[in-house]
Amino acid sequence: MNLFANLSNFQKSLVVAILSILLYAASTSISYSLFSTRAIKTDTSQLASTLPGVANKDGEDPSEPKTEECPLNGSMHTQKALDAWKLRRPLAVMIENHTEARPQSGLSSADVVYEVVAEGGITRFMAVFLCHLSDVQVGPVRSARTYFLDWLSEYDALYAHVGGANSPGPANALGQIIDYKIKDLNQFGIGFPTYWRDYQRLGRAVATEHTMYSTIDKLWTAGEKRGWTASDSAGLRWDKSFVPWTFKDDQPSGTTTAINVNFWDGYKDYAVDWKYEASCNCYKRTNGGQTQVDLNTNEQLSAKNIIVQFMKESHANDGYENNAHLLYGNKGQGKALIFMDGSVITGTWNKKTRQSREVFLDAKGKEIALDRGVIWIQTVPEGSTVTY
Repeated sequence: MNLFANLSNFQKSLVVAILSILLYAASTSISYSLFSTRAIKTDTSQLASTLPGVANKDGEDPSEPKTEECPLNGSMHTQKALDAWKLRRPLAVMIENHTEARPQSGLSSADVVYEVVAEGGITRFMAVFLCHLSDVQVGPVRSARTYFLDWLSEYDALYAHVGGANSPGPANALGQIIDYKIKDLNQFGIGFPTYWRDYQRLGRAVATEHTMYSTIDKLWTAGEKRGWTASDSAGLRWDKSFVPWTFKDDQPSGTTTAINVNFWDGYKDYAVDWKYEASCNCYKRTNGGQTQVDLNTNEQLSAKNIIVQFMKESHANDGYENNAHLLYGNKGQGKALIFMDGSVITGTWNKKTRQSREVFLDAKGKEIALDRGVIWIQTVPEGSTVTY
C-alpha cells in the first residue's frame, strides 16, 4: 500500500523531512554510543598523564641521627634536612576545608597549621612548611584573607594562594599583600606547571574551586626565581629577626583526652574533635564527625600541640556580597587554651604588631614551652564553645 497516495505534495514533503530528521538523530545516537566511551577514556588518560607531580628525591634517612632542631616547631631532624632548610625560607600555603575539598593534600607534612573561619562558617588552613625534606603535593589551594597575613608576617614567608579578598576596605588582602611587600606566589601570576588543576584527584566530580594543587618544591622554586631564598634580594635572611617559640621534650602526664572545638554554632561540618593518644603523645583529628586524613598518605591528621585562641570576630562591612568578609582582632592579647601531653594550660595569646611574634603565656605571664612537633593553632570567636 502506498503511504503517500492520499497526501498532498506539501504533506509528502513534510513527512520526508520528519523521517530524515529521525534517521539523522538515530544514526548520531548510535555513533555516540559506539565511540564516546573510548573517546572519554582516552581524553582523561591524556589529561592525567600530563599533570605535574612531586619531585623524585630522597627524604631523611631513618638511620641517621636527628640532631637538628626545626626553628618552627622544635622537631628534630637530620643534618641533611638542616642543609636543605638553611637555603630556603618558610612557605605558607592556603588550603581550603570545604567538605567537598576533603581529604586535603599535604597538611600532615606542615610544621605549623593555622585554622580559622574564612567565610560562611567554613574554616580554612594556612599550612607553614620549612623543615620537611621530601617534596609533597599540597591543596586544594584557595584564596588569601587579611588575618592570615598577620600570622604570615612573623615568618617573612613565601605566600601561596589563588587570588583573595580584594574589596576596598579593611579586608582587602590582595591590596595588603602589595602594601606589606609580602613575598607573593599568587597562582594568578604564576600558573602552570607550578600550579595545576586536577579534577580527578579526589576520585569524584568536584567544583573547579576545589581542584588547584602544587608541591612545596615547585613553590620554593618559584620563590627562588623571584630572588626569595633564605635571603631576599637585599641579602637579609628571613630569620634575622625571627623569634622561635620555646620547646621541650614530651612529658605526658595528663588526663585531658578529648577536645571539641566549635567555630560557629550550628556548623557541625566544621566542628573539630581531637582525641589524645598516649602511644604517640599526640592528638588525632576528626572534622565534622569524620576522621580527617591526608590524601598523600591516607593517614589521620595529628598534632603534638593544639592551641585554641579566642579573638574578637567582626564583619568587614566592605560591600562584599552578604557581608561575608571577616576580621579578627589578632593583635593585642586574649584567652588561649594550650593542649599538650594530655593536659591543658589556660593562658593567653599575645601579639603586639603584625610582624611581631605571637607568644603563648601561662597565668603568671611566662612563655609556655611547647612539645616538639606539629603545632595546630585554631582561632575561634570570643564566646565559642570549646569542651575538654
